[in-house]
Amino acid sequence: MAEVSLDEVRHVARLARMALSDEELERVRRELNRIMGYFSELQQLDTEGVEDTSHAIRMTNVYRPDEVRPGTPADKILQNAPDSVESFFRVPAFMEEE
Repeated sequence: MAEVSLDEVRHVARLARMALSDEELERVRRELNRIMGYFSELQQLDTEGVEDTSHAIRMTNVYRPDEVRPGTPADKILQNAPDSVESFFRVPAFMEEE
C-alpha cells in the first residue's frame, strides 16, 4: 500500500482549514501511514462466508411510537423558574444592544 505523502497531508489539512506546523504535518503523516498499515493487515483476512454488517450487534428500532400527547401546562413548568413573565422564562440579557 502506498504511503501517504506530506503533500497529501498538506492538501487535506488545507481542505479542512487546519493550520498545521511542519512538525504537526509530519506527525499526522506518520499516524496516517500507521493507520493505513492496519488497513493493509485487515485486507489480508479471509472474509469468505462472513455476512456483511453495518453494526457489530443486531440493531432494532428503539424509537417509541410517534403519538400526540398533551404537554405540561406552562404554569406548572414555570413554578420553579427563578423569574418569569407571562408564560415565558425571564433570563439575564446576554447580548449587547446596538
